[in-house]
Amino acid sequence: MTSPARLITSVTRPVTGSIRPPGSKSLTNRALILAALANNSTRLDGTLQSIDTRVMLESLATLGFEIHADPDSGQIHIKGSAGTIPATKAELDLGNSGTSIRFLTALVALGHGQFTLDGNTRMQQRPIGDLVNALEQLDVDASCTSNTGSPPVTILADGLQGGTASLPGSSSSQFLSALLMIAPCATQSVTLHVEGCLVSRPFVDMTLSLMSRFGVHVVEEPGGTFVVAPGRYDGIELDIEPDATAASYFLAAAAVTGGRVVVEGLDRHGLQGDVAFVDCLAEMGCRVEQTETGLCVTAGELVGIDVDMNAISDTAQTLAVVAAFASSPTRIRGIAHARLKETDRVNAMVTELRRLGLTIDEHHDGLTVHPGPLSEAVIQTYDDHRMAMSFAVAGLASPGITIADPDCTAKTYPGFFDDLDRLCGDPR
Repeated sequence: MTSPARLITSVTRPVTGSIRPPGSKSLTNRALILAALANNSTRLDGTLQSIDTRVMLESLATLGFEIHADPDSGQIHIKGSAGTIPATKAELDLGNSGTSIRFLTALVALGHGQFTLDGNTRMQQRPIGDLVNALEQLDVDASCTSNTGSPPVTILADGLQGGTASLPGSSSSQFLSALLMIAPCATQSVTLHVEGCLVSRPFVDMTLSLMSRFGVHVVEEPGGTFVVAPGRYDGIELDIEPDATAASYFLAAAAVTGGRVVVEGLDRHGLQGDVAFVDCLAEMGCRVEQTETGLCVTAGELVGIDVDMNAISDTAQTLAVVAAFASSPTRIRGIAHARLKETDRVNAMVTELRRLGLTIDEHHDGLTVHPGPLSEAVIQTYDDHRMAMSFAVAGLASPGITIADPDCTAKTYPGFFDDLDRLCGDPR
């Protein structure tokens, strides 16, 4: 059921202030997997409380892991199972959480028993065949039961022996991350070859960094080869960074309204690749500073840029909205894989920016935004949280923009509109 549409109240002066978004979804879900595989207990602080993280927690509980979570504080305690899966049978419904279904498909391969993973209608259209094929190369009995290369997936698990597998890098870095995280729990070494260009490389670097914090180090060889020796994860205490992708909306609010916003706790040299979004804003004319409290963007005269966003594609929608307020066109490249996300994000951006009255060129790997005055419109969100949050930014600087089904933001950021209102309260 869709939620009632929400009219965005435009600001009357520049947005200025500071805000701390909730913890990173990408870090939270990776940390949950590694904590579950550790030899002892892990405490995670500042975790994201959202649909995507909730389905991960519920699935881990269904698989038999001992979890104690405090939603109010964001603190989670997990008792690891030393690289094994307690349950011998489970049916997991992951909704439209890509990280959850991909990471858990790999995770259950370490178990002994039958596991089925499925999701909603959109998830049943999203690719997972490359991951299943890689597991099969590692002698795991894995299959897409509909023979479409998409969920549902069935794993008849009997532990992971090790070996060598190849997978393309062009569709999703989550497949490689999923395999890397389970690899130390195999009986023998695991070697993974990535064929072609690896999309969203910073998310793999995030996975490798987190694995290192849990005590496992991966050897990366030339030519896209990763070698993981048998090892063990040790439980740790970990503070989850604020979500850099969520931060992009508030930093964009500063850019389009002529303001200045600090995202508290965000470090330009942290674990999240999406923090590089600020480099795009700097190229467009904003000033970016690392302050004592966080990362700060001060607006400037916006100019169009030509940018490859392959590595930070989750922020492409945010940049496309900022581009609408620049003085010249912006070409966004390298995001063909974004067509396989919660929706076809390239086409969705093109459609909704045109709905606002802009001239937009659609390309196979992205789009060109020709800036101009925006019309009043009801923006369709396609059950995609990032469509709702990015176009809400446009409504701050141009009146009459309404967001359809705004509650879709609960997937990763249930309190987004409350936080946006809090940041923009005075300028309104």
